[in-house]
Amino acid sequence: MNQKEFEEKFPPLNLPSFNPRLSWKEDKLWIFDSVRKKDLVLTPEEWVRQHWIHFLVGKHGFPKGLISTEKGLIYNRLQKRTDVLIRDQLGDPYLLIECKAPKIPINQKTLEQASVYHHQLKSSFLILSNGFSHIFLQYHEAENKFSQEKDVPKPPICS
Repeated sequence: MNQKEFEEKFPPLNLPSFNPRLSWKEDKLWIFDSVRKKDLVLTPEEWVRQHWIHFLVGKHGFPKGLISTEKGLIYNRLQKRTDVLIRDQLGDPYLLIECKAPKIPINQKTLEQASVYHHQLKSSFLILSNGFSHIFLQYHEAENKFSQEKDVPKPPICS
């Protein structure tokens, strides 16, 4: 894969760039995931997920130990997987991020998918992102509704 092909499939995103650890194995491109501490096949969605992890840990100070990726949950007897879930110091869901490949628009369907996960988890914040467009939402439990925010929430307070 040359540079042009790489950038078509994995374009520079509207997130801070970083220097990912990439490798070729089994005729596939792999990226090292510092949360799961292993190489993963690099897909456009994984490209977005890894940028978010790097951004939240490196630029916003989110503790890596509170981040989980691709965690399963059951909703209406169906197996689902969250893209990124950050818990607070008590272990409660704090921030849920639904990542899409850069070519997938962030729209009502994306919100509905993330809402299914949120219904189960009740995280305080929700981010929808395809790496270019980001929607930041805060959940207000008393009103059972979201409000749109302007930026990433602060990391949960860790004592």
